[in-house]
Amino acid sequence: MAEIIQKDGTWTFDGDTVRVVPGSDKHVSLLRKSLGELAVPLEAVAGVSFEPGRKSGRLRLRLRNGADPLLQITGGRLRDSSDPYQLTVENDRTGVAEYFVDEVRNALLIEQIAADPVGRYLLPGPTLPISATAGDGTVDFDGEQIRLSWNWKTEESKSSGGTRTIDLGDVEAVEWQPSASLENGYLRFIVAKGRTSAPPKYDPHAIDLWGFRKDPLMALVAAAVVARMPHPYAPEDERPALSAPAAPAGETPEPAPPAAPADGSDHDAMLRRLRELGELHRAGILTDEEFTTAKQAILKRL
Repeated sequence: MAEIIQKDGTWTFDGDTVRVVPGSDKHVSLLRKSLGELAVPLEAVAGVSFEPGRKSGRLRLRLRNGADPLLQITGGRLRDSSDPYQLTVENDRTGVAEYFVDEVRNALLIEQIAADPVGRYLLPGPTLPISATAGDGTVDFDGEQIRLSWNWKTEESKSSGGTRTIDLGDVEAVEWQPSASLENGYLRFIVAKGRTSAPPKYDPHAIDLWGFRKDPLMALVAAAVVARMPHPYAPEDERPALSAPAAPAGETPEPAPPAAPADGSDHDAMLRRLRELGELHRAGILTDEEFTTAKQAILKRL
């Protein structure tokens, strides 16, 4: 097992799952603290790297496209400080970070995890119910309905209609945009019966965001909704008309069980991996160093 403990957070890897726990330091972002612990299955990982720096380094976990609803809705627009898949590493723990990277990379090689996009979410998204207040309103989501309520800063033309309730099945798309420079951000729910070209400031299906501390929490609400909508990369004939029932708060849906080895033996499965690695090495796909590293990792597990 590999583990690295820092003020910024703790990451552990047991060969199957990378557990990401945010730190309690005052500099840890509100989004990461609110999101809490993440259990990232190896199947969701596309890569891992460590970038050394003058004062501190950075450990990065890269996920496959479509694996995480939070990354799906934010589309690379989260600030580094709010990215749950980055960990600041003090320079005296560089060796530990490099060992962590090696362990994850070896497991990816042994299990032959592809880095291509996936057609289903491998992480469940934020737990429910979820609520966030920022900008000109509050959004509540219980897994079935989205409720938008307004505050004294909301434009009258938007708040005059009162609290807005949207059924999940009526949502066609979710848009999240962080504020940048002098431009406001927003969280918008697009529904078939309420399409409008109005700016978020006047759209009764949108929250207008002004760049304050709690604004990133709206990304968590967006991710919770997206996680329960049809997956954008799923084949058309596999997309359900309605989202699957949400898992109870605090529980992670069980992933589909991996295919069992032909003879039901983990030992024989590892031996087959060795033979496959040997074939890849002879074909020139794996370098001598990659082959030796992967072989040693398998022998250690045997």
